[in-house]
Amino acid sequence: MTPFTRLHAVAAPFTADNVDTDQILSKAFLKVTTRSDLGPALFHELRFTAAGDRRPGFILNQLPFRTAGILLTGENFGCGSSREHAVWALVDFGIRCLIGPSFADIFQGNCANNGVLLVTLDPSECSALALAADGRRFGVDLEACQIHVSPERTIQFKIDPQLRVRLLNGADTIRQTEQFDVALSEFELLDRRNRPWAWTSPPSGQRIGPR
Repeated sequence: MTPFTRLHAVAAPFTADNVDTDQILSKAFLKVTTRSDLGPALFHELRFTAAGDRRPGFILNQLPFRTAGILLTGENFGCGSSREHAVWALVDFGIRCLIGPSFADIFQGNCANNGVLLVTLDPSECSALALAADGRRFGVDLEACQIHVSPERTIQFKIDPQLRVRLLNGADTIRQTEQFDVALSEFELLDRRNRPWAWTSPPSGQRIGPR
């Protein structure tokens, strides 16, 4: 997972409420198992007509928002299906940060496991940012927990401390667990001595776990 430290990118305002994961990535694109090549399918029904032509009114079809790295969202973004592919599509398009008033729970977890920063702000601050998103680049600094809107304006945001460290280090849940590998091995050796009947074989250098 790519670490997230700082991002300087165009911010695209797409502030509709209750945008679900089927809108983010239609079920028609869920057959793949890789995380690449899904960017063109992001918001497919909203971005393209049935004939495959770009819809000029959709924000990500307009310049300079076609290269947006930050998405300004509405309430409850990412609701609906738990499909992780929706986050893969956002990342493959180039979006690494979403700023909005609220996000769906499972969507938040999927973003955390794919290096996407979600920033939750007061609705009034989100509305002000959407108005300020006139094609300029915003700076997002996870180390300082700040959004740099302009030289005169900086917004401080809060994030769970453990999640912040995970994103800074580029650690998904598997890598986060692996950092405790030594402690887990020591516990297993002790447990083997205390409860030998619970283990299927003697230590062999591989963790096999209790029955």
